Amino acid sequence: MTQDSKRPTALISVFYKNGLDTLVKELVNNGFKLLSTGGTRKFIEELGYEVEAVEDLTGYPSILGGRVKTLHPKVFGGILGRRGLESDVQEMQEYEIPNIDVIVVDLYPFEETLESGASHSEIIEKIDIGGISLIRAAAKNYKHTWIIPSVNDYDDAVSILKEGLPSEENRRDFAGRAFAISSAYDTAIGSYLNGDDEINLGFFPKKELRYGENPHQKGAFHGKLDDVFEKLHGKELSYNNLLDADAAVNLIKEFDETTLAITKHNNACGVASRENVLDAWNDALAGDPVSAFGGVIICNAEIDQATAEEMHKLFFEIVIAPSYSKEALEILKQKKNRIIIILKDFDRPKRQFRSLLNGVLVQDKDAIVDSKSDMENRTSRDASEAELVDLEFASKICKNTKSNTIVLAKGKQLLASGTGQTSRVDALRQAIVKAEAFKFDLKGAVMASDAFFPFPDCVEIASEAGIASVIQPGGSIKDQLSIDKCDDLGMSMVMTGVRHFKH
Repeated sequence: MTQDSKRPTALISVFYKNGLDTLVKELVNNGFKLLSTGGTRKFIEELGYEVEAVEDLTGYPSILGGRVKTLHPKVFGGILGRRGLESDVQEMQEYEIPNIDVIVVDLYPFEETLESGASHSEIIEKIDIGGISLIRAAAKNYKHTWIIPSVNDYDDAVSILKEGLPSEENRRDFAGRAFAISSAYDTAIGSYLNGDDEINLGFFPKKELRYGENPHQKGAFHGKLDDVFEKLHGKELSYNNLLDADAAVNLIKEFDETTLAITKHNNACGVASRENVLDAWNDALAGDPVSAFGGVIICNAEIDQATAEEMHKLFFEIVIAPSYSKEALEILKQKKNRIIIILKDFDRPKRQFRSLLNGVLVQDKDAIVDSKSDMENRTSRDASEAELVDLEFASKICKNTKSNTIVLAKGKQLLASGTGQTSRVDALRQAIVKAEAFKFDLKGAVMASDAFFPFPDCVEIASEAGIASVIQPGGSIKDQLSIDKCDDLGMSMVMTGVRHFKH
């Protein structure tokens, strides 16, 4: 948007007037001509500013009880015209369409009307048509126009105007906000019209599932599963299958060398990195052959015949790998319902979502993978090279295990983990008991914790079990207590500075 010899124009048409006076003042201070409708125009005039009526521009009054006010080529042409495109410029001149440079608009209060207990006809009248069209048009043409789509954006807009005209970066930022508002608004309307029990995620393809987490719950998947998986065999994926598959994929993506993992209820019960897939399978299964029953198997290398023969001896729900040998597939397909999946190379989402209370939590995915270069030795005894390798291995598993968690590993094999405990001590004790139950020798093993140790008790318990080295993020005001205890016991401890909670 450039300020030329003609005054730039701002179209203002809003439902909520709070804060509008300050915004209008800054627009006028920057030389904008004001264009408005109905009640908004009256509000601006009462502030003492000159403002042109939209009907004077279009030659049409507000009609159909206010349903049609701004839907006219002189309005939308002024918003959508591309200033640098000669054909657009000529058409706008031919039809006497002025440029509209700033659009301040909000939407009828659909959700507020719905929540008020209004009648169906009243709710329908609060489905905005002109406003949503103005928002989308201006956002689409952000290179030339600036959309201010909500009262919540006024403060930011005023700050920009105090410095002059908005940059293209400013306009693109506001365009993104505008489409987010548009999307949420349409979702609310779709949810209402589809019924209160239906969530409208129309921007994703929808796949009905047999049921949700339990048979009495409805379930559906919204997304592009074909971008991630190619299903070769077996029954349809269920809600729980998808949760387990997601956890398995997130875990296996941490590893570059040949690694196989067995997961159950979103946690790893067996993981091993080896020179070949068969050895990885045998050592992963040894981690917990009981929990492996009915689990999900995932590998980052091709499943060969020898491995498939061993896998086939176990009942499991799903196997995921980048490829399978012909012979391996023939073996694995012998179970009718066994789900066999090829994991594609796909772009993993950078954010994750969780519905709770009366809304949705959004956060960046935990993309940090602890490596040896991130480990700061904090004890008198440095971790050996073998310990550093195992600490890195254990940390990757720990990051993908439910908090509070402790992971025990040795020789790039998961020995045991304590998962989802309410105290870190309980998580460690659970892991030790489990490792001993499967006859693992913990002497020389390493321990990974997803968060800091507030007290040295975990270090003492670990040392009694034979554990030699610890990885943790650090950050407790009592870190030194655990460090000193490691020194007393001849253990090594490294800290990464990065916590990996997984609630």
